[in-house]
Amino acid sequence: MQIRKSCLIIFLVILVSCNSGSQQGRQAKNKQINSENALEKANRYLVRSEQEDIANYIRRHGLKMEETGSGLRYFIYEKGTSEKAETGKIAVLNYTLRLLTGDVVYSSKNDGQKIFKIGRGNVESGLEEAILLMHVGDKAVLILPAHLGYGLLGDSNKIPSRCTLVYDIELVELK
Repeated sequence: MQIRKSCLIIFLVILVSCNSGSQQGRQAKNKQINSENALEKANRYLVRSEQEDIANYIRRHGLKMEETGSGLRYFIYEKGTSEKAETGKIAVLNYTLRLLTGDVVYSSKNDGQKIFKIGRGNVESGLEEAILLMHVGDKAVLILPAHLGYGLLGDSNKIPSRCTLVYDIELVELK
């Protein structure tokens, strides 16, 4: 009889311990879910805010932009007559890179032409996507949302984190 009571007490202690452990586990899981929901809401807010800023910029400047599935906006305002850009070619660009505020951060006048191999990924993904839509001699305005530019970190120099970029480019040559 004594052994049964001892076993029953041990069983109850284990049961209570397991129950409180699972309750703590549920609480921890609920906190994690709440944190994920908060991060998701914050991210949605940032994306929506960036989209509004881009729309306002386009409206203020009277641009007739087209949008790709990735979110790149582009407007080719002067058509070239030469060959179309393609992966594997080396692109040579004259450019001015601005923030949505209008501040110039880089330009070919100050920093030299931008030269890169298309498809190599050595430039912003939005710039590479845009180049593939162009011909030699084309001039275009591009708007790169942060995820197609320098993303969450910026470039650790002149471009801040989560920054929308505005390029004015001319595809000068393909090699």
